[in-house]
Amino acid sequence: MEAMLKKYQQKFIKAKDEMSKWDELQYRLISQFRNASSIICRLQVIQNSRNYARLNSVQGIEVAVFQKQLDSLQTILHSMKNTMEEFHSIVLSLDKLQNEGKLLEKQQMSRKQLQHKIGVNPSLTNCIDGLVILHEMHLAEYLLKSSLVSALSAITLKMKPNPSDVAAIQQLLVDQPNIISDEVQCIFDIIFAEEIC
Repeated sequence: MEAMLKKYQQKFIKAKDEMSKWDELQYRLISQFRNASSIICRLQVIQNSRNYARLNSVQGIEVAVFQKQLDSLQTILHSMKNTMEEFHSIVLSLDKLQNEGKLLEKQQMSRKQLQHKIGVNPSLTNCIDGLVILHEMHLAEYLLKSSLVSALSAITLKMKPNPSDVAAIQQLLVDQPNIISDEVQCIFDIIFAEEIC
C-alpha cells in the first residue's frame, strides 16, 4: 500500500512541475495578448491620414506604418499560437498522469483497500481523485483560453474591430485563471500529508 502511495506521490510531483510551467505560460500569454490588443486598437488610428499631420508629405507613410503594424500583429498571433500549444501539452501531460493513476487503481484492489488510510496519509482514492481534478481544472482553463485567443483572431479579421470588444476579451483573460491556487494547494497538502484542508 505504501509503495503504491509513493507511485502516486511521484505523479503529483510531475503534476506540480507542469503547473509551474502553466503559471509561466499564463504571464506570457497575458503579455502577448496585451501587445496584440494594443496593435488591433491602433489600426484604426493608423489608417486615418489626418493623424499623420506633417508626415503626410512622406509618400506611402500610411501604408508602410500600417503594414509594419500588421506584420508585428501577425508575429504576436503566431507566438500566442505557440503558447497555446504549450498549454495543450501540459493538459495532455496531466491527462496521461490521471490515466496512469486510474491504471494503478485497477491492480486488483478492492474498494475498501482503495479507501483505506494509514495514519495521516491519503487513501489511494484521494490520489486518484486529485489527479482527475487537476486534469479537469486545467483542461477547462485551456479551453477557455483557446476560445479567447480565437475570439481575438476573429476580431482581428474585422475591418473595423471594436476596441471595447478587444478590451472585454482581454479582461476575461486577465481575470483568469479560474484555477483556484488554494484548491490546488489543498490537493497537494492532502497527498503529501502536510495538513488537512
